[in-house]
Amino acid sequence: MDAEIFYVLVGSVIVAAVARWRGWPAPLLVTVVALAVSFIPAVPNLRIDGHVLLTLVLPPLLYSASLDVSFVSFRRSMPQIRRLGIGLVVVTTAAVGLVAWLLMPSLTLPGALLLGAIVAPPDAVSAAAIGRKLGLPRRVMTVLSGESLINDATSLTLYRVFAAIVAGATLTVWDGVWQFLVAVVVGVAIGAVAGLGMHQLRMRISDPVVIGTFGLLAPFGIYAITEHLNGSGVLAVVAMGLVVGYNAPRTSYATRMQEAPIWLSADFLLEAFVFAYIGLQLPPVIGELGATQVGGVLWLATAVFVVVLLVRPLFVYPASAWGAFWSRLRLRQFEKALASGQFQKRVDAVAEKQRRRGWTGRRPSEEELRERFQESQLSWRDNAVISWAGMRGVVTLATALAAADLAGLDTEAAHAIVVVAFLVTVGTLLLQGLTLPLLIRGLGVADVTDEDEEDRRQLAQVRTRTREAGKVFLDEKRAAWERKHGAASLGWFDRFAQRFTRVERDTEKGQRDEDAMPRPSRDELVGLSKGWLQVRRDVLIAERDAGTLNEEVMRELITAMDAEELALDTRMATGPAER
Repeated sequence: MDAEIFYVLVGSVIVAAVARWRGWPAPLLVTVVALAVSFIPAVPNLRIDGHVLLTLVLPPLLYSASLDVSFVSFRRSMPQIRRLGIGLVVVTTAAVGLVAWLLMPSLTLPGALLLGAIVAPPDAVSAAAIGRKLGLPRRVMTVLSGESLINDATSLTLYRVFAAIVAGATLTVWDGVWQFLVAVVVGVAIGAVAGLGMHQLRMRISDPVVIGTFGLLAPFGIYAITEHLNGSGVLAVVAMGLVVGYNAPRTSYATRMQEAPIWLSADFLLEAFVFAYIGLQLPPVIGELGATQVGGVLWLATAVFVVVLLVRPLFVYPASAWGAFWSRLRLRQFEKALASGQFQKRVDAVAEKQRRRGWTGRRPSEEELRERFQESQLSWRDNAVISWAGMRGVVTLATALAAADLAGLDTEAAHAIVVVAFLVTVGTLLLQGLTLPLLIRGLGVADVTDEDEEDRRQLAQVRTRTREAGKVFLDEKRAAWERKHGAASLGWFDRFAQRFTRVERDTEKGQRDEDAMPRPSRDELVGLSKGWLQVRRDVLIAERDAGTLNEEVMRELITAMDAEELALDTRMATGPAER
């Protein structure tokens, strides 16, 4: 078995590498190749316990994805994410369960609802890969990514409820609601505390290798602990990742630069293996069906597949209209509060508290505050893409395998659930995955002109503010330098400072021989350079916290600053100090 898993890993990585080289969607190519290979008689049947698969694959994938999600955008899109990640999963579970029960009464209603919970959550890995390649707008990518981060928690909670009922437990609707609330509260609480603890660890330990190792272990540990306490391990890992990712710009640049390739490699390896495993499993599970079962199960799988495809757009469009209605209502309430002066008083009170805590960022304008009370609006084209981005993945695969071993579920029903889940997973991957790029291009959703213009506007504004902050920093250091070395030494300082700003000063550098001036030490040069970079980072973080700078733009700018600091440290470590 160990050798077989290794062969699958190597083969899936090779296929995924070819896909990346050719610019094709890697998940789809890996699935298709694995499906073709599975029909070769010499290929053995590779089976992994569903619980093991969930525990080993889901936590790192969720943690890595949540690290990259913009917390600010996630929070702003929360109404849409909540509707899709909770409401749509519940509706899909109910619709699939009802259809499955009517077509195959032998499943029983709890068993049919269990099947609904298994096939309900889409996996945005392939959708996100296609979206990034084709340049989907940030607003759409945020919703798809956010949905994938929380819909697994809803699905797994429903799975646990219906699995308990299938096993013979007596549960009411309120018991299920209570379990869901407990899972959410416990999961988010543990994840948030773990995220804050991880951030403190990252701030206090300067060794990026140690921090990277802790980061690799943390998702598995938090997931297991939270599940043991009846919380949602999914939400715990997501909450931890969001907290760590939000605070990542405050850590050392070495930590950020080292962990990024680690998680990219881990994602690449795990995703390639999961989609290869999906393709390899389909023929064996169909082969386990009895001859009399095949026709009925395939008919059931077709019906469930159609329901899964139809429920999503039938939910997305009315939910979007409902969200727009509530957004207009909230905006009217905000306008009334603004006109009465009560809102401004609350804003002033919050700003005063922030000022006392040392926050120096710019206060958001009235227009920016107004935008916070409006739900980000998606066009009908955006909703069309979201409606069609419903490919199933690892959670459906793993929970279907786990369901096969449930007590209270007869063998025929267990095989039917596994086959239906696998057919729906492969079907959505191939149908929606192959046609989603055509839909995106046909509707012109990848046109991000408005977002590009907004990014340019924010870049212009933030560059002005970082320039001002840098000038204040250099003025302070220049005054300190003059006090320490005298006015005659300012030529050295200004010559070095001109690397950061094009403003030249009227100094006495031409009145004396520079060789006679005090020379800066290596530590002084490094301290000045790093300090100038840090004040600019602080401005970016403050603007992000105030909601006046997109987090994605902030991360791009900070990545560029990290490269500058790495180049600085490399020069100072390998070459002589500037003379």
